[in-house]
Amino acid sequence: MSQEQDKAAPENFDQKASAAEVAANDDQGAQTGPDTLPGLEEQLRQAELLATEHHDAWLRAKAEAENVRRRAQEDIAKAAKFAIEKFASELLMVKDSLEQTLAVEAPSIESIREGADLTLKNLAKAFEKSGIEEINPVGEKFDPHKHQAISAIPSDQPANTVVQVFQKGYLLEGRVLRPALVAVAQSA
Repeated sequence: MSQEQDKAAPENFDQKASAAEVAANDDQGAQTGPDTLPGLEEQLRQAELLATEHHDAWLRAKAEAENVRRRAQEDIAKAAKFAIEKFASELLMVKDSLEQTLAVEAPSIESIREGADLTLKNLAKAFEKSGIEEINPVGEKFDPHKHQAISAIPSDQPANTVVQVFQKGYLLEGRVLRPALVAVAQSA
């Protein structure tokens, strides 16, 4: 190359140097390529093993979640099916009491009354153990959430006060099972 050409294209020198570096790197890559290929294969094999391991763990977790879901559904079904088991076992005593009362051969009014009284006590115990609470609101302020007014009668009590209960109401764990049927004091 002449001096004029060297002076005319100094930037070509940089391009030639870069091209030379790339070529040298390519030659070096060709030399180390076979050396690094087994390294890449090993990395790929390790990555495949790790992916297989994660896939197996995912499958196991999925199966476990399905088992938990199935067991929970079975528990819910059993709970619904046997929810009244405790109350039903308490009612057996009430039934026994009634049967004993009726089994008396020559019942007197007094023995029937005693049997009915015992039966009512057993029923009250069964209700208490099962969370059933009686609503007998005589003298209380009328509550439309717990009472159902069927009449209004003149009374000396304040207006909207329960003055008579026709049928007791019941709560189950604080929730109205049946409202009390009541008569309320009429406003003057």
